[in-house]
Amino acid sequence: MAETVFETARREIVELHDFFVHWFVDDGQPAPDFSRFETAMAADMTMIPPSGAVLDRAAVVNHVRSARGTVDRDFRIDIDDIRAHLEDERGIVVSYVEAQWRNGRHTRRRSSVLLTPNDAAPLGLEWRYLHETWLQPPNNSAD
Repeated sequence: MAETVFETARREIVELHDFFVHWFVDDGQPAPDFSRFETAMAADMTMIPPSGAVLDRAAVVNHVRSARGTVDRDFRIDIDDIRAHLEDERGIVVSYVEAQWRNGRHTRRRSSVLLTPNDAAPLGLEWRYLHETWLQPPNNSAD
């Protein structure tokens, strides 16, 4: 049975965050293939991080590229509460909660993403718009 668009979107979100963990942590292994990330980002991609800045694709790609190996080995990302909100032939809007553990601190953010079809993207969906907001900002303790 073929995967639904939502199931593909769920897999894309989880796999891309797995890429981030392996990219940001230099564990002595060869770096993951950066094209996995780069080809998943639409040419006109926009990201709004929790700070409220508006970032274009070049800023997002450059930020991730320059962050190779900058995070301690305890870094971890868990994705949960993945929900579809709107789906049609133009794409799917999905929200999810991203929990990060970094340097003894725990943060959580809710993200909403518009994924649109593109056969050149790793799973056939590209990230066109991403908006993140804090649920638990980084100044909170790890408890």
